[in-house]
Amino acid sequence: MKFTIVITTYNRLDLLKRAINSALQQTVECEIIVADDCSTDGTEEYVKSLGDRVIYQRTSTNQGHAGTMNVGVQNAQGEWIKPVDDDDYLAPNCIEEMTKAINLHPEAVILSCQAAQVDSNGVEISRTRKTGPGTAFYIPQADIHYGMLLELVPFGTPIQVAFRSDAFLNSGGWDRNLTSCDDIDSWIRIAEFGDAIFLNQCLTYRTVWPGGYDQKIPLQKRCNTNILMKEKIHARVNEKHQDKIPNIENIRQYMNLHWGMVALKQKQISTAINLTLPAAFSPKAWQLFLEATASRKQPKENENVRKEVLI
Repeated sequence: MKFTIVITTYNRLDLLKRAINSALQQTVECEIIVADDCSTDGTEEYVKSLGDRVIYQRTSTNQGHAGTMNVGVQNAQGEWIKPVDDDDYLAPNCIEEMTKAINLHPEAVILSCQAAQVDSNGVEISRTRKTGPGTAFYIPQADIHYGMLLELVPFGTPIQVAFRSDAFLNSGGWDRNLTSCDDIDSWIRIAEFGDAIFLNQCLTYRTVWPGGYDQKIPLQKRCNTNILMKEKIHARVNEKHQDKIPNIENIRQYMNLHWGMVALKQKQISTAINLTLPAAFSPKAWQLFLEATASRKQPKENENVRKEVLI
């Protein structure tokens, strides 16, 4: 089985160098593609100077994050894709450990792992919680959307996730109409093609900094897009879980509470008020909010999501 690391970039050469270096330092051989969305900062010259160790793909016009990822995957030779945004990076054993887990469960089409959230200086701020028993566990396809809806399994940003290239292409790739959550939207659709794996290993690093693309999107818009993702997941939950899931209106109110609290922490008072009302008067929304908050702070097993130790 071969992996392709697809690094998407746009005018962030200094950060890109770190991402490329982390790909070159992998303990197993893999293809490395840099998908460049028409950068003008010397990215093309630098990547081409690396020789045949790195493949350079440039979009013909600005495609945005989603379109650039699609270009990278379409040109990849690997059966599995490890996406990397240019401001994130990998641990040296990332691909090796992911390969081990996939070999033990070849029916999987998507994999996620723990990630360390780091600041601009590489200092760890937080870490994705462990989920389930053992080093790795799998989630049958029928349980994935249920786990995603209730946030039992942290399928997160691209740096945490790997996916099978054929499932990505068959699912239609990343939606260029989305300016955020294009990754989550893709995971939702990829999960219709097979099982999932979660690795309780910190194999990747996500940089949290003011220059991150998501930081530039207004909170109200981020909330609305997250609600859209929840609606898509809710519609795909397997029938065996239908009697256990909250109704979609309670899910919408919970998301408004969540983003209202984010706005409050950022001292965006008017946005916080607009987001939390009338959700603040919903007991069910508060229950979902408190359960989600508690689950992020500590591992939480759930009897409704079957888990099997792989390693």
